[in-house]
Amino acid sequence: MASGGRLAAGKDIPLLGIGTWKSKPGEVGAAVETAIDAGYRHIDCAYIYGNEAEIGAALKKKFDEGVVKREDLFITSKLWNTKHGAEDVLPSVEKSIADLQIGYLDLYLIHWPIGLNRGADNFPKNEDGSLQYSDDDYVDTWGAMEKCVDGGLIKSIGLSNFNSKQITRVKKIAIIQPSVLQVECHPYLIQTELIDFCEENNIHFTAYSPLGSRDRPWAKAGEPLLLEDPSLIEIGKHHGKSPAQVCIRWQIQRGLSVIPKSANPARIRENFDVFGEFKLSEEDMKTIDGFNKPWRACLPKIVVDGNEVPRDAHHKHYPFSEAF
Repeated sequence: MASGGRLAAGKDIPLLGIGTWKSKPGEVGAAVETAIDAGYRHIDCAYIYGNEAEIGAALKKKFDEGVVKREDLFITSKLWNTKHGAEDVLPSVEKSIADLQIGYLDLYLIHWPIGLNRGADNFPKNEDGSLQYSDDDYVDTWGAMEKCVDGGLIKSIGLSNFNSKQITRVKKIAIIQPSVLQVECHPYLIQTELIDFCEENNIHFTAYSPLGSRDRPWAKAGEPLLLEDPSLIEIGKHHGKSPAQVCIRWQIQRGLSVIPKSANPARIRENFDVFGEFKLSEEDMKTIDGFNKPWRACLPKIVVDGNEVPRDAHHKHYPFSEAF
């Protein structure tokens, strides 16, 4: 499989991975097994997805069968918002490693720049429905992540859902520089400025929700449906490929890692079939770049006083209020 380049820790990150967000219990293990059998070697996980133990059982099965070895895989997990306190980082890393039944993580990301109050509730709320924010600063969280690298539990560390100013703030205090940024990116949100920023700062870019995240929990009727875009469908027909395959190939030709999610075995295999002779023309690439709206599929919403509002929009560390 094509590599997205070597990270600071000395391991290549594959350009194509399998996403596990929104994969239901009882489905995600089978999806990971199918993906590994199909050739995927990059698996994207997170504590908050609530399925790392099931993924771990699938990984152990493939290790025991001799299909892959641990060192063949690139496995990512993420630190949840209620675990931003320096004292909570190591236990969170250890839990993900234990649940995934692996000895180390190839990559660990701060999932969001906004901390929440620690405790058993992953989304602690006030009486009016608003979230309970902690005073933890992500730059302090970063220092605790660095200690996990020093301890051998993590090979590389990075950020997710951070903007360029927030990344710069981390870089200024970092002993170990961020290796990867993972954010939403698809033809309706092409992220050119942020990608350029990452290239200038030697940060590898990973695109999540590359197919527009049609099954996101807060989707509403009338919102854009990327895979039904007539121009995208037409490009796919020209190459004998699906709209999803076109979206994935577009990201790969940009040099980005891309992590489409599916629990459907046929689609998992289809999404991997984007190498070989399949290549988008320069005209195709420019056409797809022109789809940019920009529009975000992944703006989580919460209900406050009976009204649905973007989660965290008023917070000082909200990442989407800046230009990029």
